[in-house]
Parts: sequence; C-alpha cells; structure tokens
Amino acid sequence: MADVAPLAPGATPVEAPPPVRGGRLGLHGSEFWAALAFLIPNFSGFLLFTAGPVLFSLVVSFTNWSLIREEPTQFIGFANFAQMFGDTEFWLYFLNTGYLMLGMPLSIAGSLFLALLLSQKLRGLVVYRTIFYLPSFTAGVALLILWKALYNPDFGPINALLDPLLRGLFGPDAQAPTWLLSTKNLLGLHVEEVRLTWEQFGLGARDAIIFMGIWTAIGGANMLLYLAGISNIPQELFEAAQIDGAGPWATFRHVTWPQLAPTTFFIIVMSFIGGLQGGFEQARVLTSGGPSGTTTTLAYYIYTKAFEEFQIGYASAVSWVLFVIIAIVTLVNWKYGSRETVDG
Repeated sequence: MADVAPLAPGATPVEAPPPVRGGRLGLHGSEFWAALAFLIPNFSGFLLFTAGPVLFSLVVSFTNWSLIREEPTQFIGFANFAQMFGDTEFWLYFLNTGYLMLGMPLSIAGSLFLALLLSQKLRGLVVYRTIFYLPSFTAGVALLILWKALYNPDFGPINALLDPLLRGLFGPDAQAPTWLLSTKNLLGLHVEEVRLTWEQFGLGARDAIIFMGIWTAIGGANMLLYLAGISNIPQELFEAAQIDGAGPWATFRHVTWPQLAPTTFFIIVMSFIGGLQGGFEQARVLTSGGPSGTTTTLAYYIYTKAFEEFQIGYASAVSWVLFVIIAIVTLVNWKYGSRETVDG
C-alpha cells in the first residue's frame, strides 16, 4: 500500500468524494433504463429510416436488382461501378452538376454584401430584412413554376425587357436567349461529349438555372448567417479601427472579414454539399433534365435510373459514388479551409 504523506499542523483533512453509483453516467439502475426508454424510439427511427436504407443501398449497389425483373437478382460485384465510369452520360451529368455550382461564389458574395447593408442602422431595418428573406418562405415548386414563366421566350417578362435592348445594341436581327429551351452555355460544353466547342457558347438552360439560384440564394439562409456573424463581432474592434483612421474598406478587410472567417467556412462547406447533391427540383420542374440532358445533375440521374428505368442496383452505385465525392470535397474543405480560418 502506498505511503500517505502526513498532514501539516493545523491542516483539515479532505474527505474523499463518494463513489459514483450507476457507472460513469452516475445513473441508478432504474434511471438508466428510464433514459434508455426515452432514447430507444429516436434510435429505432434512425436505424429504420436512415442507417438501414443506407446500408441496404450499399448492398444493392453490388447487385443487378431491377424492378422490371428481366433476369434474377444476383450479386455482380463492381460491375455497376465499372459500367458507370465507362458511361459518357455519367461524366456529362457530373459536369452539369459542377457547372451549376459556378454561381456559388456570386451567391455567397451577394449574401455577404446584403448582410453588410442590412447590418447598418437604418429606419425600417426589420422590414427590409423580411422582404429579402420572403422568397425563402415560398415553396420550392411554386417558385420554380414562377421562374419558368419568367424565362418563357415568347411571353416571359425577361425576354420582353431584353429584346428591345439587344436590338438597339446589336441591330434588328439580335434575339434574346431561349433560356430553358437552349443547350448553349457560357463555357461551350458539348452536348454529347466531354469537351468544349465554340458552337455551344452562349446562354442556355444551365445558365438560366444559375441566375435563378443566385437571385434566390442571396437573401436566404446565408444572409442570416452573415447577419448573425456580424452582430457577434465585438464593437471594440470597430471602435479601434475608427480611432486608427481606418475607412470602410480597411475596416471590412482587417476587422469584419477576418471575424467572419468561421461563418464563411461553414457556408462554403454547406454550399458545396448542397450543390453536389442538388439540382433535382430544378431539373424535374423546369426542364425534365433537358434540353438533351444539359440540366440533368447526378441527383436527377439517380432518380431517372431508379424510378423511370427501374435500375435500382445501378442507381444505388451512382448514389454511393456521389456520397464519396461529397465526403472527399468536405474533407478537403475541412482540412485546408479550417486551417485558413485558424491562421486568419
């Protein structure tokens, strides 16, 4: 037994804490079972509706399961993945997914700019914030139907404004874009091959979806996150910058922007995740994936393969590849983005 040091004269002995009953959590037996009873419904729901289907889809991705049942369901190994990586359609839709994310920097910058404006001391500030956030309360399908009417090349208000402007600048033969009916794009991506071509350069369906996404995202959740981040910046930093004679731009560059680095990092990570797994509603409501598949994203590709062509095994394989892509992008953002946040 280890020796115990004697107490100093006049020192008061310290009593040892009583042993904790019920294990590390400090719960009695009855309390443990009561806590478990409250956790079981939520945990069961997670297993039944989330973890179970996810693991089931992983198993199905290695089979030829089809709802048409033309042949018996059997284990085929990595055949679905090999077919996918050799399929030109998969790479075209992967490019579509990445192309539709090109508007993400503009939407984030627009949200930050709007948050900076709405953080000023203005009369009726709550009214302005409500007006900008109102589109976020609108149901997604209803908003998409509205934008489909706006983009109509025959009677849509967008082309009604562009037609006289373009004819005045470029002559009477100039025509406004056909938007959702056009396969053209600003990068000149080919329709059937993974390459660039000058013939496809212009404004088309993919660009229309990008413009719509920027317009609807600027006043959405990112704006609220930036507003919350700005409100949490200590006022002493702004006062110190003002005493040092810093102007608005210097204050933003050296005070506001560094303090918003964690918020920006979170927004970027969530935007990448949302962009990679998004695009389904836009393709389904606006274009049905067309024209010629130019607005079909990986999410909509999974839907068509599973519920229109009934290739459940192949669709599950695409789902898991999309999951791996999202996980890799998130880990890269977390590794390098969080480092920049801490260093900044």
